[in-house]
Amino acid sequence: MSVEHEQSERTIRCLVAKVGLDGHDRGAHVIARALRDAGFEVIYSGLHRSPEEVVQAAVQEDVDVVGISILSGAHNTLVPKILDGLKQYDAFDDRLVLVGGIVPDDDKAELRAQGVDEIFGPGASMDEMIAYIREHAPER
Repeated sequence: MSVEHEQSERTIRCLVAKVGLDGHDRGAHVIARALRDAGFEVIYSGLHRSPEEVVQAAVQEDVDVVGISILSGAHNTLVPKILDGLKQYDAFDDRLVLVGGIVPDDDKAELRAQGVDEIFGPGASMDEMIAYIREHAPER
């Protein structure tokens, strides 16, 4: 098998992370399953992960996509810590960072300015998320 052929069949690896004290993970499970069914390799962090645990999982699993599911309203505190941690481990530039959950419109621009690639709120479709990941996942 040629290197070119192997690269064209590379499976996109996604981390679906629940960070902080948010105990609602039904949406994260649904998203993880939809991504898996779409052909992605998915790692689910489990509940109540610290930002550092999310960063460690992303680095150790060498994922292409870090998906942060957050419903608690702590996105302005927790997401920047994850972004900073990824930058600290030189693991930010070649990863897609997505946020899903409840993020007020007033906070979205600041999260994007800090490095979040896209935010999927209530009503976003799985097809929309999957298409976005396929189109924007980094070439590595």
